[in-house]
Parts: sequence; C-alpha cells; structure tokens
Amino acid sequence: MRPLAILGGTFDPVHIGHLNAAWEAAEVLGADVRLMPASVPPHRPPPVATAAQRVAMLRAALAGQSRLSLDARELERAGPSYTVDTLAALRAEVGARPLVLLVGEDAFAGLASWHRWQALFELAHVGVLTRPGTALAWPAALHEATQARLVPPAALADSAAGQVAAVPITPLEISATHVRELLAEGRVPRYLLPAGLLADEALLAPYRHRVA
Repeated sequence: MRPLAILGGTFDPVHIGHLNAAWEAAEVLGADVRLMPASVPPHRPPPVATAAQRVAMLRAALAGQSRLSLDARELERAGPSYTVDTLAALRAEVGARPLVLLVGEDAFAGLASWHRWQALFELAHVGVLTRPGTALAWPAALHEATQARLVPPAALADSAAGQVAAVPITPLEISATHVRELLAEGRVPRYLLPAGLLADEALLAPYRHRVA
C-alpha cells in the first residue's frame, strides 16, 4: 500500500522549506504526506498565529495539488500535542497501511526526550529528513533502539511500522523566525513563502508590526 507520511510543526508561518521537505519526502517514499500543525507544542513557545490563522495559511499554501494535504486533528485536541497520541489515532484509522513520521535530523537526535518515544516504533516508521549523501548519526540513547531498524527509504512501504530510514531532501535553510522578523519589518519574503500565502496579505497580518 502507498505509505502515508506525517510532517508536524507549528507552521508559524508555513514556508517553502516546509513544503519542499514534504514534497521531496513524498517522492522519495512514494507516499502521500499530511502537514499537521501542532496545537500546544510541548518543547517550544506557543505560536504567534492562532490555530485558525495557521490552518488558513496552510490551505492557501497547499492549493492546486493533491499529494500534500492538511490534517488539523491536533488543533482539535485539548492539551499538549504528543506525537504518540496522534500516531495511535492515525493507526486506528489506516489499519495496516505503512505510516511514516517525518522528522528532521535535529528532532531525531532528541527523540529519546519525547513522550513515550519507544512506543512510536510500534505505531509508525520514522523517516529522518537528511542532506543528500550524509549518514544518520544518533546519540547513545537511541543507538540500541534504532541500529537494527535502519532500512532504505523504499523498504518503508513493505510493512506498517517499526523501521527507520534516512530520507534525503534538498536542504533549504529557511527559518520561520526569520520570516516573521521580515514580515514585522514590513518586508515581503517573496521567495521564502508560497505564492498562495503571499497572494493574500490578510493571511500575513499576525506577523506584521511585531517582534518575532
């Protein structure tokens, strides 16, 4: 079955780096990818934009294609957005379909600090977004849990969960913090934000005339 991959984040705002990572992961894995905005991220300050504003920005950014889609379930759940709870709900919905949690290399290195992190492998694969040509590296706490799970990206389609693969993507050094700073200064980050978002100035209002 075609894998379903999940890319989470605050998307405050969603930018070209997010979309490029999701699109290239979809191609490498032969997967459909859902972008899933977090409600109350446990390890980060709260977003500047409201949940409704971030959903509107994502809808504008994703218009015109079908491979990347929006999943707003974490915004509808009270309390912190724990990934393990989200994956459990998705697993109940998709049955035996391969499910892939997409994470950046930095997030993967800190996986052992996540809530019930070892249960993640029972629910999904982990696709680690990496620079092309680089090898995965992990702290000692992760070594025992992951060394026997490493497979090529294509192998994630062969089972429902439990494997880890490096997913090479083009590195785009774009920071949502920097985008917010540019918007607060009244500038137009034309080639950092998707065209659908730039086309509607009202969507960018949360970031105008304020410090990121």
